[in-house]
Amino acid sequence: MSQPQGRAGKANRGPAAGPENRRALIDAARAIFQEQGLGAPLSAVARRAGVGQGSLYRHFPDRLALASAVFEENVADLERFAQPPDVTLEGLFDQIVAQALESSAFIELTTANRHDPNVLHLGDRFRGVVVRLLERERAAGHVGEHVEVEDVLLATGMLATELARTDAGDREAVAARIRGLVRRALAP
Repeated sequence: MSQPQGRAGKANRGPAAGPENRRALIDAARAIFQEQGLGAPLSAVARRAGVGQGSLYRHFPDRLALASAVFEENVADLERFAQPPDVTLEGLFDQIVAQALESSAFIELTTANRHDPNVLHLGDRFRGVVVRLLERERAAGHVGEHVEVEDVLLATGMLATELARTDAGDREAVAARIRGLVRRALAP
């Protein structure tokens, strides 16, 4: 008896393929939305991932769920990045720039849905990263006492949002200008 076949002649592995499919979908979404913007068809994401649209919608019922999954990974990366005691807010801004350059289309979507519970949860986790780094930076005398957590959150939000709406070829220069402004604003 032959195996049931899925897309492109691959054997249908059923639920066992779930984690692998999810990973492929997130990677494909990063690439597709970076190339084509937020309006890219979800079918292109499924195609790039090598899965059917049914699999896409089982994992991510809508664009916001897909964007949240991408940002979930971004926040987890920032949490890991911020753990060593020598990491600074400057380093955090470097990481945010790198993520924003790669995920600019998702920034628009999550900003438009900032009250969604999944987006709020990711914001709370990011806030935790900022709190730890700001305490560290204050103790080291690298940041002025006038700087509050909300200031850093506002600065990172402005940075990410501005990069998302800047033409791709200009993003590096805009990021450098914003980081310079923020550096001066946070200085002791």
